[in-house]
Amino acid sequence: MDVLYVLIPLSVVLVFFVLGALGWAIYRGQFEDVEREGQRILEDD
Repeated sequence: MDVLYVLIPLSVVLVFFVLGALGWAIYRGQFEDVEREGQRILEDD
């Protein structure tokens, strides 16, 4: 039962970290043009 006192705050911190990373990626424009990146892989240079 004592392990819950560690796991619950740790999971909350992990959720905030994941949401922060997702927000940072959206803010930096990582998801702006997803179709172009898929086509770029298939193009022959």
